[in-house]
Amino acid sequence: MADRLRKHILVNAFSMNCVGHINHGQWTHPRDTSIDYKRLDHWTDLAKTLERGLFDAVFLADILGVYDVYGGGIDVPAREAVQLPVNDPMMLVSAMAAVTKHLGFGITVNVNNEAPYTFARRMSTLDHLTDGRIGWNIVTGYLDSAARAVGRDGQTGHDLRYDQADEYLEVLYKLWEGSWEDGAVLGDRAARIYADPSRIHRVHHRGQFYQVDGYHLSEPSRQRTPVLFQAGTSGRGQAFAARHAECVFISVPDKAAARAASRAVRKAVADAGRDPQDIRILAGIAVIADRSEKAAQERLAEYTASASPEAGLAHYSASLGIDFDRYGLDDPIPFGQSNAIQSAAKLAQSRGYTKRALLDQLAMGGRYPPITGTAAQVADELEDWIREGEIDGFNLTRIVTPESYVDFADLVVPELQSRGSYKTEYAEGSLRHRTFGKGDRLPATHTAQGFRPGARLLGAAE
Repeated sequence: MADRLRKHILVNAFSMNCVGHINHGQWTHPRDTSIDYKRLDHWTDLAKTLERGLFDAVFLADILGVYDVYGGGIDVPAREAVQLPVNDPMMLVSAMAAVTKHLGFGITVNVNNEAPYTFARRMSTLDHLTDGRIGWNIVTGYLDSAARAVGRDGQTGHDLRYDQADEYLEVLYKLWEGSWEDGAVLGDRAARIYADPSRIHRVHHRGQFYQVDGYHLSEPSRQRTPVLFQAGTSGRGQAFAARHAECVFISVPDKAAARAASRAVRKAVADAGRDPQDIRILAGIAVIADRSEKAAQERLAEYTASASPEAGLAHYSASLGIDFDRYGLDDPIPFGQSNAIQSAAKLAQSRGYTKRALLDQLAMGGRYPPITGTAAQVADELEDWIREGEIDGFNLTRIVTPESYVDFADLVVPELQSRGSYKTEYAEGSLRHRTFGKGDRLPATHTAQGFRPGARLLGAAE
């Protein structure tokens, strides 16, 4: 066995407020409960399971729009519940936080579909109510169906979306970090002063995409700015992550690809003047664990029988903006420049995927590589991913709900703990402090520093 890891593995539960998330078709499995996604106890029970398993956070994906590229419509997504229907992830957080004390929450929200001023208040509110357990997965969107649904002709250009996201973050930093000084809130009953108006600053912002003239409506929360997650690994996406992200989520097929992506992200962070160790990199993964190798393999076969590779292909079609329904099993597919997920298109092109190869890869309904075996075998493989992929942890997708998370908590976590690779209790503090061990707030090296009171930066909060 290889040397023990020198750090604890970070693990988030990767889920979505819908029936089918990543491993499509599994809602038909007799033990799967994902069709109960509309019930509050479905989510509060999940939160309790995850906290029992010492998961760092539940990472809630989201989309606006539908996957209507495959076959030119929603036939497959509707029949197989391919992230349709999908409910708002934010609505789940307060209830899940109320039944837990430590579990973090990473919420996906698209910067192009909500004004930064109102979004800032919603996130500050959740950071208050959870006592600093909130993270935000920043996405710029890639579905034309989403753009059309909110009144636009289609998505703006890939790089332009990131330009807009850069400005969106600047506005948020001015609100979260700059509008209220530390010490502005006094709560002095005797003097009848709740907050000192001289220490609350109006934000003036006039930019290419946004205009704001007002005060942040929320007093400072524990973290001020939520922990910043981001999943873009295209060239422009990496530049955005290098400036803003604290945790980067990568979707890769193997450890070599994980290592290449990790090194590229950390180099971009260093080139941007930040410490590359001030970022955490998480890979998407699926796990099937059981008490014997034979039982795990039987479970894999059982799950595969419930899966819908075609539904997975419909999802992937939207990710690349390519209608795979138009191609034969072995036809060459032109993977070119895309206005959708450029990193996915680049990987597909480099590997020369055909429709047959994609369907084989999607045997479990999703593209994340399944790790199957006993707790010890799964732990070995996870540790190898950390070492060889040079990553910090995983977004663990659900296959069968809640079975996948229960098995991980009951079987894999104790094995990792026995090796010293996984925490045995939660550390105190906010989600940011538990992730980085350096306090509740963004570090002084982060770009948000330039928007704090006293920073001499053109356009900072005044």
